[in-house]
Amino acid sequence: MWRGVDQSDRRVPVNLRQSGRAAVEMLISTRVRKSPFWHLAVEAGCWRATVYNRMYHPRGYVRPADGGAAAEHRALTERVTLWDVAVERQIRVAGPDAAAFVNFVVTRDIAGLEPMRGRYCILCNEKGGILNDPVLLRLAGDEFWFSISDSDLMLWLQGVNVGRRFDVEIEEIDVAPMQIQGPRSEALMRDLFGPAVCDLAYYGLMEASLADRPVIVSRTGFSGEKGFEVYVRDATSAGEDVWRAVLAAGEPHELAVIAPGHQRRIAAGILSWGQDMDAETSPFQVKLDWQVPRDKQADYVGRASLERQRRAIEEGRAPFVHQLVGLKTGGRPIEDYAADFWLVLEPATRHPVGWITSPWWSPELATNIVLAYVPWDASEVGRRFLAALPEPYADGPVEAEVVDVPFRPSTTPGTRERRKADRRSRSR
Repeated sequence: MWRGVDQSDRRVPVNLRQSGRAAVEMLISTRVRKSPFWHLAVEAGCWRATVYNRMYHPRGYVRPADGGAAAEHRALTERVTLWDVAVERQIRVAGPDAAAFVNFVVTRDIAGLEPMRGRYCILCNEKGGILNDPVLLRLAGDEFWFSISDSDLMLWLQGVNVGRRFDVEIEEIDVAPMQIQGPRSEALMRDLFGPAVCDLAYYGLMEASLADRPVIVSRTGFSGEKGFEVYVRDATSAGEDVWRAVLAAGEPHELAVIAPGHQRRIAAGILSWGQDMDAETSPFQVKLDWQVPRDKQADYVGRASLERQRRAIEEGRAPFVHQLVGLKTGGRPIEDYAADFWLVLEPATRHPVGWITSPWWSPELATNIVLAYVPWDASEVGRRFLAALPEPYADGPVEAEVVDVPFRPSTTPGTRERRKADRRSRSR
């Protein structure tokens, strides 16, 4: 049935085979890296992992018999949590031309980005496909860090500069981030770094030390909850000291070590590269058009293609087959990661017309919430489909309805707030 989905606008179709979970053991070998926190994650109870940026990445601490991902979600939304996210490898761009080079490879205009501030951004190829969606940190006038998602951005940046010859150095550095997320994160961070950390603006940065080790603190996260990231410098040697200091300070706050909160990030409408988008996905397909300003003065990679796409959309010509939307679906609670991109069906014919990328149960909304690709011309709020959820979540296709994203409010600024901030920065 998966063969019926129209993917004619992709060179490499999304693999929609419904093969279920693979009963195999993940091989731990030397060709996949272990983060400075990997052994500490295992010590904290990590029982399963995936591979992200060619590194092992914890994806479960609480065993299913003890509550599983739902228990981790409660810790995130009710208390405070610690995540190993060293897989967000740090690519440093530094040198006299650093600002010009970064502005050339990202779609947003970073001309007004001040030192010790960060910004969510995307990088596109010449066709307008999203190569990565990192958090960009500006440490100094001539130094930027890309805190990357799951694609090898360093090699691409180095390749771009072969022909351009900007006066910059591009390299991965020995810095590993951890995230501290949840409603009690401010209280824990105050204990760790003092009251000044609570004055950080969203995407603000500060230099600090913990366990006599230098770190960068940012007010960022992947959860939709209040949160921070701690970037450990010289992480190979310093990572364990910083991790244990956070654990010790976290005890009075009921700190829990958990996997990244995908259940919560879906509710917040936060996208995951490689899952919700990839190098053949345009920002206009995933409602990241706010990342593609009309008035950026500097040229950038992919601009011509993105402007053609924008014009086609404004003229009523759909340049893509599918668009990413939010769906609420029936069925029993989805309480674990999906092994496949489950299909979306047209209700009358039950013909496959799209696919689900990120599904999970929302206990707050008492429904399954999913991100999914549906036909571009049938993506309006209120449109109804069927979702082909597998057992044990359903006995057959269940009803699904397009709804607004985010599914529920975040405690950090969302897209509307970021757009307002962008307008304010342009007016200054």
